Amino acid sequence: MKPLLSRLAAFDRAEGLLSPRDRVLAAVSGGADSVCLAHWLATRRAKGRIAGLALVHFHHGLRGREADKDAAAVRALAEKLGVGFTLAALDVRGAAAERRAGLEDAGRALRYAALARLARSGGYTKVALGHHLDDNAETVLMHLLRGTKAAGLAGIPPRRALKGCRAEVVRPLLALTRAETRAYCRSFGLSWREDASNKDEGFTRNWVRRRLIPMMEKKSPRLREHLAALAADLRRPRPSR
Repeated sequence: MKPLLSRLAAFDRAEGLLSPRDRVLAAVSGGADSVCLAHWLATRRAKGRIAGLALVHFHHGLRGREADKDAAAVRALAEKLGVGFTLAALDVRGAAAERRAGLEDAGRALRYAALARLARSGGYTKVALGHHLDDNAETVLMHLLRGTKAAGLAGIPPRRALKGCRAEVVRPLLALTRAETRAYCRSFGLSWREDASNKDEGFTRNWVRRRLIPMMEKKSPRLREHLAALAADLRRPRPSR
């Protein structure tokens, strides 16, 4: 576990993600990645590396009792970690119909808008999300499939401004793979929830994760690392000529 903790700390320092003055709002779904994020941030708070921490869980109104169980699990995690908790209900289906958008896009827009509101009202300086290295690799491939320029191949940024507030979005787990977030949770005895919708290959990301990447890894076993490295290289500022 020590190598994972060292990589997280090194990535945090290299990207300048968090400081002792930061009050952090972490979005936690209940999956292994966000549970890992919440626990790691709680240890940072305990060591004085951040000033405050609270968790927010979004209930999308799409998965019935399973979604209720997710919310209960995140509430219990917040209590275990001794941090604040907010449950935010989102009408994703209604927003998708109103905007004539897919559920994924509508849900993402609602979540970011809600995060901005909560950051403003709660005085949070950072909003932490649990995206990891695998998410980054999947995003690069999705952009490539849909057609993109260099900006799309730069993948998921470790930090960026959050529209509608002064807080900044940070993603401390981009240094870890999906498997490593699970290893982190097991090491600390943390339980997590599995979202059955992640198996639905009707969603492009799930198809990329479950079909395309495994097929490509037969020829390139380190594909995810290579894609993440490409994204990081494209995010670096280029010297002017």
